Amino acid sequence: MYHFLSVNDVAHLSTLVSQAIAFKANPRKRCHLGEGRRLGMLFLNPSLRTRISTQVAAANLGLETIVFNIDKEGWKLEFEDGAVMNGDTVEHVKDAAPVLGKYFDILAIRTFPSLKNKEEDYSENYIQQFVKYAGIPVVSLESATLHPLQSLADLVTMEEWMLNRNFTHKPKVVLTWAPHVKPLPQCVANSFAQWVNAWGKAEFSITHPEGYELDEKFTNGARIVYDQDEALKDADFIYVKNWSSYHSYGAVLPGDHSSWLLNSSKLQATNNAKVMHCLPVRRNVELSDEILDGPNSLVTEEAGNRVWAAQAVLASILEHLR
Repeated sequence: MYHFLSVNDVAHLSTLVSQAIAFKANPRKRCHLGEGRRLGMLFLNPSLRTRISTQVAAANLGLETIVFNIDKEGWKLEFEDGAVMNGDTVEHVKDAAPVLGKYFDILAIRTFPSLKNKEEDYSENYIQQFVKYAGIPVVSLESATLHPLQSLADLVTMEEWMLNRNFTHKPKVVLTWAPHVKPLPQCVANSFAQWVNAWGKAEFSITHPEGYELDEKFTNGARIVYDQDEALKDADFIYVKNWSSYHSYGAVLPGDHSSWLLNSSKLQATNNAKVMHCLPVRRNVELSDEILDGPNSLVTEEAGNRVWAAQAVLASILEHLR
């Protein structure tokens, strides 16, 4: 693997998941793989789990890591080709990215959508220009439309849970929309759908109010259900996430959707489903305390698995660079 931007960059998904689980069992087993190599982590918006888990993963492999927060510490970047830079942008990505390519062996970047211009966001222009000009492997720490490191950790979490319990039947996985106080991007939901479909080991459904349909290029293969109770019936895993409208781009649609909050009573129709969320979570808005603090929650374990997902990805790229 050279770049890591989506599941499409992964040649053997099951192998990558297995490698992540193996690193969890023995975090330092390849501690010299990254010696003499440097990872640059560039953030255009804030991060907690993605930043720290990737730094821990890099340290486990012997990589030196440098973190730079563009939104707080750097010049405002310009991404438009042919721009006349007489406004508030100070440095063009065409100039910044090749320099970073000289400083680092791998460049990891976190961007974020505007939620105002769908065509611009879904072009992935920001991260793609780093790919174009940096000249080194680029890892997505979340982009305008996808969050692949999170989705890999999600698959690791489900796979590990099933392995530890000799789970034999094909699991029923449900991605359910949840309420929120503000419009959020579709990144995590898009990515989870893309990765579960590529995984191919689940009976996969997505449930949300009408008007919150995701881009079909990510959801194709999933069953779309508008009745949450129907979708949750006999579920083994429930992934809870809010997202704003894709078709009415970035909008929170009118109506009271507070009933979509997942609580213990809704779990009664499931197969004692395990509940997942990418964090951060708005307690008792997106997901109830009783779920988050109860025995069905895999949320903390899932967040812990972010380290092993990142470590598997970085190890794969380092192998390519040898």
